[in-house]
Amino acid sequence: MKKLLLFLLALTTVVVLAACTANEDAGQDPEESDEGETETDTNDAEAVEEDPGEKVLRLNNGVEPTSLDPSIGFDAVSWDPLNNLMEGLTRLDEDSVAAGGVAESWDISEDGLTYTFYLREDANWSNGDPVVAEDFVYAWKYMLDPNTASSAAFLGYFIEGGEAFNNGEGSADDVAVTAVDDKTLEVVLAAPTGFFLDLLTNPAFFPVNHQVAADNPSWHAEADSFVANGPFMLESWTHDTEMVFAKNTEYWDADAVKLDKVHFAMVNDTNTQYQMFETGDLDTATIPPELSDQLIDGDNVYIGNYGGLEFFRFNITEEPFQNKKIRQAFAYAINRQDIADYVVKNGVEPAYGFVSPGFTTPSGGDFRDGNGDLVSFDPDSATQLLEEGMAEEGYDELPPVVLSYNTSDLNKAVAETVQGMLTDSLGIDVTLENQEWNVFAEAQQNLELQFSRSSFINDYSDPVNFLESFITDSYMNRTGWSNAEYDELIANGKSETDEEQRYEYLYEAERLLAEEMIAVPLRYYNTVVLQADGVEGILRHPVGYFDLKYADKN
Repeated sequence: MKKLLLFLLALTTVVVLAACTANEDAGQDPEESDEGETETDTNDAEAVEEDPGEKVLRLNNGVEPTSLDPSIGFDAVSWDPLNNLMEGLTRLDEDSVAAGGVAESWDISEDGLTYTFYLREDANWSNGDPVVAEDFVYAWKYMLDPNTASSAAFLGYFIEGGEAFNNGEGSADDVAVTAVDDKTLEVVLAAPTGFFLDLLTNPAFFPVNHQVAADNPSWHAEADSFVANGPFMLESWTHDTEMVFAKNTEYWDADAVKLDKVHFAMVNDTNTQYQMFETGDLDTATIPPELSDQLIDGDNVYIGNYGGLEFFRFNITEEPFQNKKIRQAFAYAINRQDIADYVVKNGVEPAYGFVSPGFTTPSGGDFRDGNGDLVSFDPDSATQLLEEGMAEEGYDELPPVVLSYNTSDLNKAVAETVQGMLTDSLGIDVTLENQEWNVFAEAQQNLELQFSRSSFINDYSDPVNFLESFITDSYMNRTGWSNAEYDELIANGKSETDEEQRYEYLYEAERLLAEEMIAVPLRYYNTVVLQADGVEGILRHPVGYFDLKYADKN
């Protein structure tokens, strides 16, 4: 089977790329970032001037990256470019397992708290500077600095002193990351974290050349000032139109990089990018939903898991969703299978739980199988629950309900389908409201939306990543819900060193989330990619970003 590219153009159902877990702004949200799904003006992609002897891969990033500053570009449209321009201490390998990146090796203390990383002697920046431990110290403290306002900062809370610094209750000196010498980095964690090496593959933990950043804080904004330490360097950047990457000859593993260049177009229209694929102007493309039935079974199509969930949030501070039974009634009135089969299409799977498939348990199973289906389509139960909930609240009729979604054709189609299902199953009228992404994200964060669309893309490969979004005061909560028992389960699900027991905490937390039903799962994300003949070696990670280090084009 041909190896196919994980290409995330959020404009369609093929996964948005976002995760970001607990974060959703940064212009485009990592988790809510179905930004790619937002249809905007189509940009005309310029042809790449190629040397006939060069290997040039032509891809589509959909839209302009939010930022190529690793602390700010915490979203799908920034992660893929960043993951190929830069490299952290660890990097996902061919099996999507955290392996050595800039760090050649590391030691972990017996108590699981202290990590000592040994950086490669031949790890350099594209300008020839060596990558040193201070580059990581600078980057991570910059991310955690409250003045940076990084959406990724919560990921640094695993480091001792990280949360206090970010919350303004501590100083940068309290953050336990230390450059022992140029090539040795020591990190002390707040609690044992078994998935820390995987966490470090997230672009938020990429280094920043501290000397370059000191001279030019906007080093990341233009190609001529950008310094890379990954497989590729930024050769040119025509904003909102295209980016061209060139092989980074200073990269420590440059011999493994086969491509000479990668050209990223920025075409935020599924039909246009598909037409470009058909004419050979793109080497990969997503399938327009209206062509799914026709193309989905083709030999050049890959369908794979992608760690993420589309769901609707309830605002429990607004009527009628302060009532648990009414929330449950809405959840049981929705036919997820029909949404997957007839609306979203492209092989997506309906979601009967919150954590997406693909997370391996300590016993070798799948987390999703272990906790099973937690919600189903059951119109009879939905009707009964609605009646009981209305009686508890003294309602003769349900208060008006408004379902809000961020603008895109697909989001509209899903919302209209859910609207019809709620009418058919419960006999209630729901008003739809669409808003542009930035307005929508701010309103949702401020608890101004009653019932609203959401999406989540995992930041790292552990079930706690989604579940932690709903702890009290989490930036990602956006429901008004607070539950001390849930908070404790998530705390244990992060710090427990016995992995079997840790997963039990996470199972219990997901069941509690389903019982409270503060959110309604709809469908899991997946990766659907068309890829041209001759393109191979692109790594597509179920939780992560696509990797072009080993890509080739014949």
